Amino acid sequence: MPLFLLHASMVVGSALLFLAMFVANEWLFNSRYFSFIPGINWIYLPAGMRLLCTLLFGGAGAIGILIASWLTCVLYFFPDDPVRSVAGSIASALAPYLVYKMAQYQYGLQPSLANLSPTRLLLLSVVYSLANPLLHHTWLFLHGDPVGSGIFVMMLGDFLGTLAVLYTIKGVLSFVPTAR
Repeated sequence: MPLFLLHASMVVGSALLFLAMFVANEWLFNSRYFSFIPGINWIYLPAGMRLLCTLLFGGAGAIGILIASWLTCVLYFFPDDPVRSVAGSIASALAPYLVYKMAQYQYGLQPSLANLSPTRLLLLSVVYSLANPLLHHTWLFLHGDPVGSGIFVMMLGDFLGTLAVLYTIKGVLSFVPTAR
């Protein structure tokens, strides 16, 4: 497969996986019990998909997340605020990409993620769950919007959603036979 097609499929695949996880999260957790405000849930599964796609596909995954995040912002969260939609999508793609670059530098991240132990995966989940809300709320602060308790709920929701997605995938992959 030509390199361009491979990268394009990673971009499209990441976007579709994120959108599917977003729809699932809205179906499962968009209630008064799990939703703090629109866009901030106590459990946010798409956060895990953002990190997973970026860890697996690097820049192509981040571009897919950027596109899908922009679509969700423009069509769902902020249809009347294009600036906020762009800023939110950039933060949504940049946070997992920065964690991916950190993992490459710190752990020599392999494309198969084989060298990510459960402990390293937990650490990356924590770092991502801090980076994403900080980027979002830094933009809100600079834009003049109040930054309140939403940042802490977003941290918790991103952390729980990331753990749920990553450890579910890691558990499923442990049953897949490896080549010898």
